[in-house]
Formats: sequence, C-alpha cells, structure tokens
Amino acid sequence: MAADEGKMKIEKFDGADFGFWKMQIEDYLYQKKLYQPLSENKPEGMNDEDWTLLDRQALGVIRLTLSRNVAFNIAKEKTTAGLMAALSSMYEKPSASNKVHLMRRLFNLRMTEGASVAQHLNELNTVTTQLSSVGIEFDEEVRALILLSSLPESWNATVTAVSSSSGSNKLTFDDVRDLVLSEEIRRRESGESSTSSVLHTESRGRNSTRGNGRGRSNYRGRSKDRRSKSRNPNNSHSSKTVECWNCGKIGHYKNQCKSASKDHEAKAEANVTSTSGGDDALICSLESNEESWVLDSGASFHATSQKQFFERYVPGNLGKVYLGNDQPCAIIGKGVVKIKLNGSVWELKDVRHIPDLRKNLISVGQLASEGYTTIFHGDDWKISKGAMMVARGKKNGTLFMTAGGAVQLQLQQK
Repeated sequence: MAADEGKMKIEKFDGADFGFWKMQIEDYLYQKKLYQPLSENKPEGMNDEDWTLLDRQALGVIRLTLSRNVAFNIAKEKTTAGLMAALSSMYEKPSASNKVHLMRRLFNLRMTEGASVAQHLNELNTVTTQLSSVGIEFDEEVRALILLSSLPESWNATVTAVSSSSGSNKLTFDDVRDLVLSEEIRRRESGESSTSSVLHTESRGRNSTRGNGRGRSNYRGRSKDRRSKSRNPNNSHSSKTVECWNCGKIGHYKNQCKSASKDHEAKAEANVTSTSGGDDALICSLESNEESWVLDSGASFHATSQKQFFERYVPGNLGKVYLGNDQPCAIIGKGVVKIKLNGSVWELKDVRHIPDLRKNLISVGQLASEGYTTIFHGDDWKISKGAMMVARGKKNGTLFMTAGGAVQLQLQQK
C-alpha cells in the first residue's frame, strides 16, 4: 500500500529497506519545504510557534508513510528529529545480524532464465545500496563481477566473452551493465523472427536411451520416465498422442509412416541441433548466404557444412548433432578455415564440419577462450586480439554477419 502525497506515492515503510524509504521521505520533505525539522536546530528569525507548527507538519507527513506495526514502535516520539533518530536506531544500525542478512541476499541473488535484466539490476542495486548504508562498500570491479556471476546458465558464453574482453584492465560496473542490457535487446530482437534468429545455446536434457521411433508427442511429462515412455512406439498411450515427423499426422511414428518421405529441412523455420554427447544445442535459422558467417555469443563452437573451406582438415567421427526433426547429423571432421574479411585473412581454428548444417557459425565463446575480444555496439561488431583489430562487420536484419567468405583452397594432387 502506498501513501498518496499529491502526485507522489511513497511506499509505506514496513520495516524492510529503510534506506530507500528514508531517501524518498527526505526528498519529499525538501520538495514541500518541510525539511528543516529534520535537524533539531531552529532557524534564526523563526519564532517558537512557527517552529512548533512546522515540526508538527513534518512529523505528520512521516507518520503517514509508516505501516501500523512500525508506527506503534515510535508513537511516543513528538518531534521530527526524534522520530527519524528512533527509526534509524531500529532499522539502520549496522548490526552483525543485519549485515549477515544482506550478504545472504546478495550471495543468493540470481537472475532467473527469461527474466528482465532491468528488474534484476534493480534488485542487485537495492541490496548493494542497503549494504552501503551499513558500511559495506564494493568497488567497481567487484560490483561488475557480482553482476556477471548472478546471470543464469544461458548467459555463460556472454559472461566468458565479457570477462575475457577486459584483458589486464579492470571491469567497471557501468560497462558490464550496458553490455548486458544490449545483449538482452539483441536476444529479444532475434527471438521475434523465426527465419533470421541469431544462434544461441540452450540446455536440453536427453535420456541416455532413445526410442527407435521418430515423432513428437503432444504429451509433455516432466519426469524422464514419462518422456522415455512417450518415445516408445510400443506404448499405447504415446501412439495415440504423437505427431509423425514425416507426414505430420497424429497416431504413429516416423518409422511406422507409410507416406513418402519429405524433406523437412526445406521448411523456413529454425533448426535445433544438440550434441549427442552433451546438453548443448545450437539453434540456427535457414536464410543466409552460404558464404557469410553468423557471429553469436551463444554458439558452442565454430561450424560449417562446406568442406572446401577447410585447411589442415582432420576427418573423424566427432559425434552427432540432432536437427529439429530429430534427424541425426554427423560431425565428420574439423580443421582450420580462413575467412577473407576487410582486406585481410582471418584464421578460425577447430571448426567442426557438419554437412547438414545450414549456416556457417562463429562462436564468440570459442573466440574468447582463444584470447579474442568481441564487442557489439548498436548495429556494429568488431573482434580484436590485444591492440590489433581482427574483424568487424554490421548487423544484417537480426543477424550479426561477416561481409566476406571463406578462402577456398585449390588442393594439389600429389
């Protein structure tokens, strides 16, 4: 409940967040020219009667912003200065228990997946401000690190990129805050388009055993046992609720389908791929020039489907990925790819070869682990290593893409 004071609303103080309430009430008293009674010193030239009236007016305003349980504790106070001193003694004193309580709040503070960054920043700033009021201060770098540490798992690649970008310089809270807010905007924009969404990493838990059938069940159980049952083509419940990934009809799996096979990859919708050996999944869209490379802070690794791009290519069985229709696609090799960009050649290492992938991916997280710094600013991006700028480019729709293609090598026959 809020106390209405003209056009302003001051939340009633109920014993929590005294520092914020104190700031609000002092600002209001100054706006209404009732601030003088906050000190016990009567202004020169003011008679006792006027001073008593002014003090009583300020006292009444403060009382109206207190909840019932707080107001009873200070009912005996008859002056504004005495009332504020009593409240400070009860709620602002830097006791050890109060410090422990605030530190626990700070350590347990973590942004939930999909939550607003602005709201999370507000909660973080509230706790650090309260700690400051009891004598615990954090410098800029510590505040920046606290913010990065409080981000959820889906932000891991961003955290790695930001942490690596500082080099020997200290992080500042304002810079990290601005980067996180910009990343949220980029993610929101990319999520609005199903055909040009930027790559990102998500966690998808998979059972160790997979059913032989291929279909999407309309039944969504939470437990792994339920999910396992919904994948079993012999299960009577699942056979009635699954959707065939070949013909799209309900009631059977793909391996039971009698319709002709269709090329689902031609659909203009995002493909989802996940490594069979882990929980990472790469989400990519289908519309882009095959010579261009998409830059994203959530991609797990560099990847391309074009074998002719590779130099020092090493073939091998490096696992599988699964597309959105659960079709397995093999990672059949890796190597070095050289990209011609901005008049120079940039070398990407450990690029995976996935023939069925529809985009060329540059992983910001992998770049960070190799010592590169990636900066997104508005519609521009740039990558540097030390003092040398390696690459730069502009935003294309909702994708951060390179403007150049890979150097295609002419292999000599021995």
